[in-house]
Amino acid sequence: MNKRINPELIDDDNPEWTAEDLKRAVPFSQLPESLQTKLRGRPKAAVTKERITIRLSPEVVERFRASGNGWQTRMDAALKDWLKTHSPA
Repeated sequence: MNKRINPELIDDDNPEWTAEDLKRAVPFSQLPESLQTKLRGRPKAAVTKERITIRLSPEVVERFRASGNGWQTRMDAALKDWLKTHSPA
């Protein structure tokens, strides 16, 4: 039975692999280290943040969210700034 390919499903930028493509393929671990580093994504940060759950007033959250992308980082910076002059008790 000859199956017809729907031309709308053909992706010229990402064609289906041929038998020859599969023969040339190598495992990720066999790629050069420099290429593995590029493909792995963003490296782990030296200093990581702790994931927590916190309840804040809607007004505080709305104001920080309204400031756009990076609002959680700005909230963290505001708390660090507060700690410079206050001692949590």
